[in-house]
Parts: sequence; structure tokens; C-alpha cells
Amino acid sequence: MTQTEFTIDAVILWVDGNDKEHRKKMLPYLEVSSKINDEGFRTRFDQVNEIEFTVNSILKFAPFIRNIFIITDNQTPRFLKEKGSDHSFEKVVIVDHKEVFDGFEEYLPTFNNRSIESCIHRIPNLAEHFIYMNDDFFLINKTVPEDFFRNGLPVLRGKWLNLDENIFYKKFSKQRYGHKYAQQASAKLAGHSRYYNFRHTPHPLKKSTLAEYFSKHQDVFLNNIQHRFRNRTQILPQGLSNHLEIKNKTCYLENNLKLIYFRSYKKPLLWYKYKLQYRSSDKLFMGLQSLDRCPPKTLNFFFDWLTNRILS
Repeated sequence: MTQTEFTIDAVILWVDGNDKEHRKKMLPYLEVSSKINDEGFRTRFDQVNEIEFTVNSILKFAPFIRNIFIITDNQTPRFLKEKGSDHSFEKVVIVDHKEVFDGFEEYLPTFNNRSIESCIHRIPNLAEHFIYMNDDFFLINKTVPEDFFRNGLPVLRGKWLNLDENIFYKKFSKQRYGHKYAQQASAKLAGHSRYYNFRHTPHPLKKSTLAEYFSKHQDVFLNNIQHRFRNRTQILPQGLSNHLEIKNKTCYLENNLKLIYFRSYKKPLLWYKYKLQYRSSDKLFMGLQSLDRCPPKTLNFFFDWLTNRILS
């Protein structure tokens, strides 16, 4: 299958956790109301308008993308409000939670990315082939469709790791129910005894893979969408999709992540400057996790770098 035979869309999940209306909507569902101000909890929802760079990086470095769907809860990113009539953003489509939860509105509102990710295949007019990205993912060099799909099959970047339950010393460690745990649960659900660990890179997915699985396993789908906040019983839909593709031999595995990634901002500014100047030229992707926790001086540096790289 050649690239001209299929289209590729991009999907981004986004929330403005600083929005007073969003906080007001969340408050009744919190067991402890003070949690809404907890820094560790807030970082899942707070943002610093980095999505503008995410969208523009797709437009600049992946011009083959047909539509950029942004899934939100009755919100619109500020840059789109300010430049709404700008034709350069005509590929951008805002999708409300109500559209992807159509028929399952009883589980709204939701503040859980895993619940929303379970419904991304339900976006109206979504292409069979799409790339799922968080709003802290950025393309930083020119990409081609084959970086994401080869012969119509997703290119999965990561590496094989053993399940924690099969590592002797980890059997006695306190279990944490975070991203890694959910990845492992997804692998086991697909019938694997190890898991293919994916990192903070864009995720190429096929709509039919998730749609067909959830159609046959309604119990998994319903459990994954019913939790308004993260729950230890949830799986990662993109992780499930990856492991189903691997099981069916309908993907390509790639251990070269082509990624430069930051999630801690405690190092001297000079260190970040060095990394970006000398370690980014051969990378396609950049991840800046929890930028809301980044010191102002370092944040300004990152934004200046992204501006020069993406907006110039």
C-alpha cells in the first residue's frame, strides 16, 4: 500500500485546567475538595499554551496530515480564538467530549485521559490511519508518512521489557498504578507475557483495531470509560492497540525513538541549551512533560527555542 492510497489524521487531547469553569465542573466529583489545588494532581490538567506549538509543528513538519482533531471539553485553545479566521489553521477541528461519548453521556464529565483515549476511534470522519499525540509532543524536524506507517501498518517505537510480576525483586515492591502498570495490563489483556514499552512519542494507530476490539469486548470498553479519574483497573488504549498489532503481526517495531525528552527541570539552564543544540539535529520528536512545573527562566528558553524551530 502506497501513501497515496490512504490519508492520515492527527488527534490531540487537550484541556485547559486553569479554566475556572473546568475547575467548577470537576469539584463535585473529587472525594477531597482540597485535591484540586494539589500540585501533583494539577499537573495532569494545567497547561501553558504549549498546544500552539504542537499544532504548528504538525503543520510545518507533517504537511501530509489531513485533519488535526483536538478533543476538548467545551473549550478552545487561546491561539485558535485569537487567530480563528486564519486559514493556516483550516485543518484544525475541535471535537467535544460529547461527540466521542455519544451514547455514553452518563460517564460525562470526565477528567480522565484514559477514558477519553478509549473513545478516540469514535471521532466523526476520523481516518483509518491516525497519529495520537499529547499536547506536550512536538515535531522538530521534517517527517514523512513512513515515519508513522509503512505499507499501511503502524511503526511502533519502543522496546520489549519483562512484566514486573516476572521480575523477582519487584514482586516485593509496592505496586504503583501509573503509566507503566497500565501498559503492562494492556499487554496482558492482548495475550502477551512481556510488554512493548512505548515512550513519549506520537502514536500511530488504526481506527479499526480499537473499534473492532471494543465492539467484541464491551466490558473492557465500559470499564475504561466509566472512571472520571484514573483508576487502577484501566488499560491504556494505545498500549492495547500496539499489543494487538504485534500479536497480529500487523506493525513494524522500531527501537530508534528519534526522541529528545524532558520531564524534570531541575538542572542548570546550560544543560538544556547543550542538549537542544547538540542532541536534537537527528531527532524527529520532542517531549516536554509537565511544563507547568518548569521554572520561568527555563520555560522561556524552551518557548524561544520552539518559536525559532517551529514558527519561524
